[in-house]
Amino acid sequence: MCAEAAAGNKPVPPALARMTEQPRVRDFLARTVAEGRLAHAYLFVGAPGSGKEFAAEALAKCIVCPNGGCGSCDECRRVAHRTHPDVRWLSPGGASGYLVQQARDLIADVALAPSRAKSKVYVLERAELLRDSTANALLKTIEEPPEGVVFILCARSVSTVLPTIVSRCQVVPFRTVSTEAGVGVVVRETGASEAEARIALATTGTPSKAVDFLGNDARRNVRRLVVATLGELARDDSWDVLQAAGAILEAVRVPLGEAREAMEAAARESADFLTAAALKQVEDANKRELTARERSGMMEALSAADSLLRDVLMRCEDVGGSITNSDVADVVDRLAAGTTTAGAVAAIGAVSRAGEDLARNVSPQLALEAMLLRIKEALACPPSYR
Repeated sequence: MCAEAAAGNKPVPPALARMTEQPRVRDFLARTVAEGRLAHAYLFVGAPGSGKEFAAEALAKCIVCPNGGCGSCDECRRVAHRTHPDVRWLSPGGASGYLVQQARDLIADVALAPSRAKSKVYVLERAELLRDSTANALLKTIEEPPEGVVFILCARSVSTVLPTIVSRCQVVPFRTVSTEAGVGVVVRETGASEAEARIALATTGTPSKAVDFLGNDARRNVRRLVVATLGELARDDSWDVLQAAGAILEAVRVPLGEAREAMEAAARESADFLTAAALKQVEDANKRELTARERSGMMEALSAADSLLRDVLMRCEDVGGSITNSDVADVVDRLAAGTTTAGAVAAIGAVSRAGEDLARNVSPQLALEAMLLRIKEALACPPSYR
């Protein structure tokens, strides 16, 4: 049975009902949808893990679904898989933020009629990275979009977003979700054990992404490869380390194949009523999306490494309590036995540096290779040579 909205006792759409960790936001969005009072632009603000992206996906389902957000029809499934042609997800295309060309492509796309639904939704992740000329180019479009177009911007806080952007959006604050609450959400959504939920949260950062992670064997395999690689560093020489970095990168790219096929299929469906220039814009946007997804996969791999090494640090410091990666406690214990607190801290620093390298557009392969070699050295097992 559907949950009931706080006002008017109206049923909450199934797509929104899953937002149990954000009841106020859930009920607000449910009332808005039920009463047909959608704003032209929303700014979802909250800490990482608060569920902003999950809420954006749920609201997008309500907007494009012919049943008002049933969560199970083809339209809703396409939104969940991020392959719906009328729901576009955007993330910064450059190391310093959104590109002006991204803004131009978005403005051109907004002017096009919807492909499948009656409305279109644009979700902009990390809206705090909309800066200067890029933000200015979008101001009028965000303030006065065509009928049926809704923008959902996601950011950590209002203070990090340009005031000119904030003033054109309806701000929706998200409360911080504790780790325990996040684990509870993942357990309820997936039926996974608490241990599995903690690992998924540590790897992905948010409950919604953790749910997706647990349902994706390819992404879970990346984490397994990272753990296995770190566990074997003491025995590996430099060539082995480079090979392991390549294997992790290939594993990160496996899920992209399915996404690429879905994007190409959506583009083919739109080919009959889009101009050649519009199709080129779609292709360019898809390429940027795939690049962003690869970067996201890489960050998951780094998070898996960071989580494991923090468990090693706990062991080195003899801190009481359970480790996160309890399924590979033998690896944690083996690494801790061969290093020191200083070594574990330095290894964690190597992971952080790899994240900075990726943000500066260093190639993923090089960033991974450098990270693994630095971790190997930090854990007091310097590289040997054949």
